[in-house]
Amino acid sequence: MWIAWTTVATRADAERLAADTVARGLALCVQLDGPVVSHYRWAGRLERAEEFRLCFKCLPDQLDRLEKHVLANHPYDTPEWLVARAEHVGEKYLSWAIANSTFLPFHTSQPPLSPPCLSTKASKAPPASSSNAMS
Repeated sequence: MWIAWTTVATRADAERLAADTVARGLALCVQLDGPVVSHYRWAGRLERAEEFRLCFKCLPDQLDRLEKHVLANHPYDTPEWLVARAEHVGEKYLSWAIANSTFLPFHTSQPPLSPPCLSTKASKAPPASSSNAMS
């Protein structure tokens, strides 16, 4: 699994990039932080800016397409783009990621796995189907 980061100036840009990359199947989950404060040098001047940080999670086969899409649709001329390979990924999270890395048909009888990138205290069990009920 890979983790990638970028920053944008507005929450609206962050929400747009996050929703778009997940909808296109380029990222499994995108988390937004912010505003965060960035200090940097630009055109010879020291700058300070409030930005919104996006943290993308993807599988190896998604990374190249994710990078191309984010950089092509990023509002900055020189966007931050940092990528790191996750040294360890929990078994349940990785199973969820693999199961959700492709689009499933809408008519599937299997309930979708809950997204572990949501901070939930308790997981909900899928409803029991009538075909699994004991007589």
